[in-house]
Amino acid sequence: MPDTLTRLAWQLATVVRLIEETPTVKSLVLDVPGWKGHFAGQHLDVRLTAEDGYQAERSYSIASAPAESQLKITVERLDDGEVSPYLVGELRTADELELRGPIGGWFTWRPADGGPVLLIAGGTGIVPLMSMIRQRAAVKSPVPVSLLYSSRSVDELIYRDELERHAAMDAHFEAVYTLTRSQPVGWEGYRRRLDTTMLEELRFTPADRPLVYICGPTAFVETAATACVEIGHAPDRIKTERFGPTGGTA
Repeated sequence: MPDTLTRLAWQLATVVRLIEETPTVKSLVLDVPGWKGHFAGQHLDVRLTAEDGYQAERSYSIASAPAESQLKITVERLDDGEVSPYLVGELRTADELELRGPIGGWFTWRPADGGPVLLIAGGTGIVPLMSMIRQRAAVKSPVPVSLLYSSRSVDELIYRDELERHAAMDAHFEAVYTLTRSQPVGWEGYRRRLDTTMLEELRFTPADRPLVYICGPTAFVETAATACVEIGHAPDRIKTERFGPTGGTA
């Protein structure tokens, strides 16, 4: 892994590919010469510089697995944002970005950490958790994983097709969804906000002592973490990452 000076130095990244995940979310596939690697769950800073010299920075979780050769971040367009409208709406292949990282060492998972692993995501909080899921698949880790993913609608479920492929190919990976605002005809998942009953119906119980990772908006994370403790999950096995109304990380 890179030392502190390397992580804090700005690097140039070239956009290799843009992937539309939802109508308001895109993944940016980046080539970063000299990138020293990252752990699943870390994030990085992106800096944009205007022609008049004005600069804006935002943090985004890394979506790619450490085992992948190219870096990925996933960005949701926020209409009042300074950075995300450009990244989602104007950025093109072969454009360059300034970034620095990786950043963060607490909210990370390595296959050697074991499991089982319970992942709980709200909205774009799925991004760092997806890095964990991808890394597990890339190294063929046998650690069992259960994902609970809350979104407002089915159209806003990021990575849904990829998650479904993981679930179809791997009996030790479970993806469970809840839609809080609208559900399509025939929807068989949950239809409400996260609660203790929902958590109790997942594959892992507190007796399994799973490693729990929760990421999403602040209110969602606080609700999920409290509910996990209420049903008996060990507080010292729970890690959280949260972001505010402006997006923050993820």
